[in-house]
Amino acid sequence: MSEDDTFRIAELMLEGRGCGYVLMKLALEAQENDEAGLLRAMSGLTLGMGCGLTCGALTGACCVLGLHAGSLPDRGEDDPRLAFMLNDLVGWFTDEAQQRYGGINCTEIMRSDPALRQSRCPGLIADTWGRVVAVLEKYGFDPSHPPPTGEAR
Repeated sequence: MSEDDTFRIAELMLEGRGCGYVLMKLALEAQENDEAGLLRAMSGLTLGMGCGLTCGALTGACCVLGLHAGSLPDRGEDDPRLAFMLNDLVGWFTDEAQQRYGGINCTEIMRSDPALRQSRCPGLIADTWGRVVAVLEKYGFDPSHPPPTGEAR
């Protein structure tokens, strides 16, 4: 992960963006894409879906993997690598968040202390972004170029 990514994460966090939004924004910027509707939808993952459940960094990262390997409207099946990619990411995140914060839920990570959002979330998002990029590359995807919408995978 580059210094530019770290700076961009901090910038988006200062704007008040949630973890899932930040990860998808990084993914779309890597593709030079600005799908406003998708970014708006990612806000639904903020603060553990608004009720402290699964961290938006994890759910947002899963959405980024789906952006690359999910099914297209004219096809009913995901790329067969997606399940392995999700397993890789979720296993890593679970181990990492459990070790650092005691769990994967927003309430466990932030401990109901808004100040912890500023100290914990940027690093967790940065590490998760690095892992997303590594998983995409491991399974043969270029983070800056999603499969074309009309092309078979």
